[in-house]
Amino acid sequence: MTIRPTIYHIPVCPFSQRLEILLALKGCTGDVAFSVVDITKPRDPELLKKTRGTTALPVLETPDGRILKESLVILRYFDEVFGTPVRRSDPFEHAVENMLIAKEGPFTAAGYLFVMNQDRAKRDAFNDKLLALYRDINGFLVEHNPGGTFLFDDFGLAEAVFTPMFMRFWFLDYYENFELPSGEEYDRVRKWKAACLEHEAAQQVSYEEIVKSYHDYALGAGNGALPKGRSVSSFVFTPDWKDRPWPPRDKYDAAATDAELGLV
Repeated sequence: MTIRPTIYHIPVCPFSQRLEILLALKGCTGDVAFSVVDITKPRDPELLKKTRGTTALPVLETPDGRILKESLVILRYFDEVFGTPVRRSDPFEHAVENMLIAKEGPFTAAGYLFVMNQDRAKRDAFNDKLLALYRDINGFLVEHNPGGTFLFDDFGLAEAVFTPMFMRFWFLDYYENFELPSGEEYDRVRKWKAACLEHEAAQQVSYEEIVKSYHDYALGAGNGALPKGRSVSSFVFTPDWKDRPWPPRDKYDAAATDAELGLV
C-alpha cells in the first residue's frame, strides 16, 4: 500500500484550496491525504512538533516525514512531482507567470485588510486600494494576452494561485457591497476572474460557505479569534455552515450573538 503525502489544512482556507485546484487540474486529487485542523482549538502538540512550533497552514508532510511549509512552495513542489507540470514550459512565459503570481501577496493583503476594517470612515480608502490593484492586474493581462481569457491559453499556475482569493473576496461582495466598476480599466480582469471562478477544477467551496465561515473576519477577528461578546468562532465545524442562517450584512453596526449566527 502506497503511503501518500499529507497536507494539514483548514478546509475553507484559500492557501489549501490552491493546492486542491492544482491536484484537480492534474487528476491527482487522490494522491494526497488531507488532514483537517480545527483552528478554533489549540494546535495538536504532535503537529507543532512537526512544524517546529509554527501554526501557519497548510503544511505538507512527505511519506518519509519531511516537512514543507508555505502554500506557494508546496504548490510548485506538487507541480514538479505529480503528472505533467501545469506551469508554462517556455522560460519567458514561466517568468511572466511568476510576475503575475508575485502580485498575489499585495492583492490578498488588501482584500483581507478591507474586510477586517472596523472604521466606516476608512472604507473608501480600502476600496480604492483594492481597485488600484485590480487595475494593475488588468493592465498586466492586457499587455500579455489582450484578447484571451486566462493569462495564456488555459487555466494555469497563476489561475490556481489567484482563484481562491477571488472566491474569498466574496466576503467583500457581501459585507462591503464591493464590485468592479464598468469600463476598460477592469474589463480584462473581470473576464479573467469570471472564468477562474467558473472553472471545473476550482469548485471546492461555495459563496455561502465563505460568507458564513468568514463572518468573524468581517468583525475584525481572524484565524479563529473571537469577536467581542462572542464565545464560538464562525470557523467551527459544528454546527455545519449549511445549517446556519445567513449572517447580517452590516458589519459596522450589527453585533449578532452566537445564537443568532446559528453557532450554538
